[in-house]
Amino acid sequence: MTPSMLAESSMVRPDDKSTHRGEREGYAVLIVGAGLTGLALACALGDALGEATPIALLDPETGVRTGPDMRALALSAGSVHLLEALGAWTIIAPHAQAVRQIDITDSRLEDVLRPVLLSYDNTVAGGEPAAWIVEANILKAALLAGVARRPSIRLLRGQASEGFQRTAHSVTLVLKQGTTLSGAILVAADGRRSPLREAAGIGIVRWPYRQLGIVATLRHEHPHAGRAVQNFLPAGPFAILPLTGNRSSITWTEEESTARAILALDDHGFLVEVEKRFDYRLGPIALSGPRGAWPLDMHLARALVRQRFVLIGDAAHGVHPIAGQGVNLGLRDVAALTEVLADAARLGLDIGALSVLERYERWRRLDGALAAGAFDALNRLFSNDSTLLRTVRGLGLGVLETMPALKGWLVAEAAGLSGSVPKLLRGERV
Repeated sequence: MTPSMLAESSMVRPDDKSTHRGEREGYAVLIVGAGLTGLALACALGDALGEATPIALLDPETGVRTGPDMRALALSAGSVHLLEALGAWTIIAPHAQAVRQIDITDSRLEDVLRPVLLSYDNTVAGGEPAAWIVEANILKAALLAGVARRPSIRLLRGQASEGFQRTAHSVTLVLKQGTTLSGAILVAADGRRSPLREAAGIGIVRWPYRQLGIVATLRHEHPHAGRAVQNFLPAGPFAILPLTGNRSSITWTEEESTARAILALDDHGFLVEVEKRFDYRLGPIALSGPRGAWPLDMHLARALVRQRFVLIGDAAHGVHPIAGQGVNLGLRDVAALTEVLADAARLGLDIGALSVLERYERWRRLDGALAAGAFDALNRLFSNDSTLLRTVRGLGLGVLETMPALKGWLVAEAAGLSGSVPKLLRGERV
């Protein structure tokens, strides 16, 4: 089936009937959610399926924002390869900071010094950085620009869905405005609380951490030299992520009641708390922008696919931010699903068929489950003040410090370059 045949087969025929009044529009792919994964998937499928294959990308947001996105994201080398293949990295690169070294400490809050127990070079083969730190707004702007320059993608802003129906040959998405959209496949990229996941009858395994994640951007006197620091403290990890210039982003996990008390402080009081946990090597600090916070939990969808229906990104899995891998897991979903759908289309298969989508589920389910379990275990292991566990942690980090081969494997794993790697994560076009 050629791209043009795929587009034609997905369009609604004039004699199709709708139970809702209003316009009816036909597409090949329907994507709900214009966050980072939804935007990246639209761009990737726009390239892989060709300009003749129409894609609808729904953004339920109205365009009204309560404030900027303060997050800084750790993009793995695999994610950077994907963004290069999509043509987005040229926009992002001037604003991205390579992470060339990672230091890990394990101490109590009241400790004056936080000795580095583990330090390692954060590069992969050829000296490529295994991770880059990018502000979320910059990444989203680059992906939005990518959507705008691909003629096969129609971005529908402020369009919320009421539900969907599936038949043997198509899926129909009903919008609250009265319009209905039809396509061969519906992709839910609508976040952790995914209404579409619930409408599809897919349950989740979930538990809250009773912790908040706090984020803020800081300016400091001394250069960071591309060094990231992970301070493990009894209440949770405190990560210092290098940004361009003499700036760093903190991603700070704190027990919920303590976090709310800290967030209620004025800027001076907040900085006093930050200084107790920050890296003294960077010198005096100052806030550079607003602070933000969100509750932390872990969840995994019990299934990733149904007939003509797929979950990606946070709709499929939500992990603790201890390793900064949330966005990378979502982009791995994008790379795998793009390859699966493109391969099926070129073989003349129905891209919404369950037999096609099950390949995506087999490819991504284990990775998501292992990541969620590993990050949960790390959080539980390090977010406590047990003397016994502190001793075990110290021994483990000390042993790892003496094993360069193991450190290299862990870096490659975090870079998204081990195992069965989709083409886009290798920087290859699909």
